[in-house]
Amino acid sequence: MENNVANKIFNRRYIATIAAAAIVSGGLVQGLNLVGNGLSAKSGNSITVTGQAKTSAVADNVSWTLYVQESSPNVGTAVKKVEASVIKLQEYLTKGGIPADGIEVGGVNTQAMAEYINGNPTGRMLSYQASRNVVVRSKDVALVKTLSTNLGSLLQTGVNVNNYGPQYYVSNLAALRPQLLAEATKDAKVRGEAITKAVGSKLGPVIAVSGGPVQVTAPDSVDTSAGGMYDTTTIPKTVTVTVSVSFKVK
Repeated sequence: MENNVANKIFNRRYIATIAAAAIVSGGLVQGLNLVGNGLSAKSGNSITVTGQAKTSAVADNVSWTLYVQESSPNVGTAVKKVEASVIKLQEYLTKGGIPADGIEVGGVNTQAMAEYINGNPTGRMLSYQASRNVVVRSKDVALVKTLSTNLGSLLQTGVNVNNYGPQYYVSNLAALRPQLLAEATKDAKVRGEAITKAVGSKLGPVIAVSGGPVQVTAPDSVDTSAGGMYDTTTIPKTVTVTVSVSFKVK
């Protein structure tokens, strides 16, 4: 008798537990369906499209840094040698057409070159290096490019100059950006219309616009950077701008 009562109580509890689980499960499924439908409806009401615009540009400013370095067992002699080399470099530049006010000469830097044996310093100085930076700034980019290309004629005289190459810049980049942003926005609209038409919808009004970084690259380059990039190695350049535009969808 007691066993029958216990079995009945157990069965009732089991049935109640199963019923509660079924209710919770059904509610969870229905809730997920509602969430899914809500997300689908939300995403179906708008579309975000990326537009792009680019133009060609020509650098009209140049900065050219040259590093003059000489060495000697005596620090004073190293300084004199580097100063003489800087004078020869200045003569090369001015004779080539760079005005004196377009040449900036930095201060003298010296460094002692210590002797090491088996990785341990001996306390003796082998030599001293003296160096100076010379910076050329000009709007005549073609002239500076020619002087950089022909620098070998100066190096043949024994002057020790490290040439890192001119850096070319576009001065009207700020003026180009608004124009390119407008063109990129139009491109985004054209793309958005094509996409919505393909799925039987219509493009509505703009919800939001976000401008991307400016990419200044060498012609035909595909290099980009999330924060924007600025290639300074070439005179001709391509300037590219992207925008992200969100539209309502009808």
